[in-house]
Amino acid sequence: MSFFRRKESEEIKQDIEEDIKQEELLKNPVNGFLESSSPDEETPADNTGEEPVLLDSDEEKSPDPDILSSPGPEESSESTIKAAPVAKKRSLFGFFFPKTKTPELYDPKKDGPLVEPKIPKGYTLVEEYWVSEGRSKVLIVNNDDTHLNEYMLFEPVLTRFEYELLERLFEDMRDVLILTDEEIRQEKSLVLIERMSELLREYKITLKKSSLFKLRYYLNRNFLGWSRLDPLIKDPNLEDISCDGSGIPIFLYHRKYRNIKTNISFEEEVLNSLAITLAQRSGKHISISQPMLDATLPDGSRLQLTLGKEVTSRGTSFTIRKFREDPFTPVELMEYGTFSADELAFFWLAIENNKSLLFVGGTASGKTSSLNAVSLFIPPLAKVVSIEDTREITLYHDNWIASVTRESVTETASAKIDMFDLLKAAMRQRPEYILVGEVRGSEAQTLFQAMNTGHTTFSTLHGNDVDAAIHRLENAPLNVPRNMVQALDIVSVQALVYRGQERVRRSLEIVEIAGIDPATGNLRVNNVFEYYPITDVHSYSGRSKVYSGIMEVRGWSSAEMSEEIQRRKEILLAMQKQGIRRYVEVTRVFQAYSINPERVMENIDDLVKVFS
Repeated sequence: MSFFRRKESEEIKQDIEEDIKQEELLKNPVNGFLESSSPDEETPADNTGEEPVLLDSDEEKSPDPDILSSPGPEESSESTIKAAPVAKKRSLFGFFFPKTKTPELYDPKKDGPLVEPKIPKGYTLVEEYWVSEGRSKVLIVNNDDTHLNEYMLFEPVLTRFEYELLERLFEDMRDVLILTDEEIRQEKSLVLIERMSELLREYKITLKKSSLFKLRYYLNRNFLGWSRLDPLIKDPNLEDISCDGSGIPIFLYHRKYRNIKTNISFEEEVLNSLAITLAQRSGKHISISQPMLDATLPDGSRLQLTLGKEVTSRGTSFTIRKFREDPFTPVELMEYGTFSADELAFFWLAIENNKSLLFVGGTASGKTSSLNAVSLFIPPLAKVVSIEDTREITLYHDNWIASVTRESVTETASAKIDMFDLLKAAMRQRPEYILVGEVRGSEAQTLFQAMNTGHTTFSTLHGNDVDAAIHRLENAPLNVPRNMVQALDIVSVQALVYRGQERVRRSLEIVEIAGIDPATGNLRVNNVFEYYPITDVHSYSGRSKVYSGIMEVRGWSSAEMSEEIQRRKEILLAMQKQGIRRYVEVTRVFQAYSINPERVMENIDDLVKVFS
């Protein structure tokens, strides 16, 4: 049914009633929009996440529709929303569209929740929280048989009538949104609400509040969000989202519960469609001929994607490593126990004095987060160039060039720009600091050439300890000569470790490269800080080549050096005590200290004055 050939309300209702009687009633004509197959005759509200949940008739079994449509404290509110008076306006293409009044928005406190999940039999509730208040809720439950925690997502329940109407709205709304796209100047979610109201007016259908708000939720989720992944991407408690194939539950890495299984899975056709959508919205291309992709989602999250069964036998797979909008700061890493105040003061002085760093660790050990955090110590006017495969680094520096690689989608080799190309280009830009997301190929030699020519560089490398990191650097495919490795000043080794039943990120050791032993030809190293897991303490060894070098260059005595270290520790601890954690505020304190240390120390008890 197109926008230009509307049926009257009774005809639409008759069509829907006839459709319900058909065997193929609920097959979705729009691939990937509503991903459920034909539902059972009765589907309980606490099912395993088939989407959207449908019931057998216009009446919902759970939650009670009276509760969902409750007007809250205003007793005189109507249970339905009727069409508002409209004024016509002409679009760019010469067609007339109604201009509605400001629509009534959903208020969970006034209108009540649209979803009220029940704990399934055989499970015990561990924790519950809203992702979108009143609209999508997460239950962390423990399976009574396996004793494993599971992540269950619940969204609004739809009746069959609402489901059919939602499909029709989606088909017709696509036409309307395309026709008026160039004249949209307001919030996209409000545009969706207006277009939906226009179509309901065309259908001559009046809905209960609860039905209207549920339809709005699904239209907003699928047009502007990420379909069934949308609540997962918006859940701030999640770090990774993993799909291993069609028909397999989505797995998550939860900040509190670590690896956990969900009640969400995708059929093959829907999963393939979702994969293509993820690639397209990342500005990339994926196909059977090019079935693998690394990309960045619009919100900055990292995406690794495979399409079909060409390289992953269980079908299309993807992993989303969620982007933290506000990057971790040194203050937060100190709070979490990843680093001590002494270690961060060490990094602060080292970076300010142009020492090169390498963060080493396994997957998800926090290497890039630490690199980003300590990069906030970079002086405010220094020129910085960052080089990454997928954009992760975020700095509060104006003099910063953020560069990312580009994959070629043609047969022309020159269309591809890799990290080696970007690093060569960076060398011509006269940077003072070069940040490389991760070294794993031929760019390693260029990176160490940059170190040897006086450029301060920070990067990350996969490895379990210093010996493993040096071995990787000196062998294929990195092939960095040992005499070039000695230009590296500091190696920080990180890992995920257990503290009781909880897994936490810790800096295991901070090591200085102290040159090559002329007798053996081996690299000499000096352990500056070491982590003791029994006490959960980072201990300073009492000697540092970096500190000695700074004292020599600055002309400081041991007492002056100790005083400077102590001042920086005091600032870090004061920010922690005063709740200054966001990266913009933290960076401004560091920059203020770089410009006028005495002013910062004068306001040590109220550091907000430094940047307010």
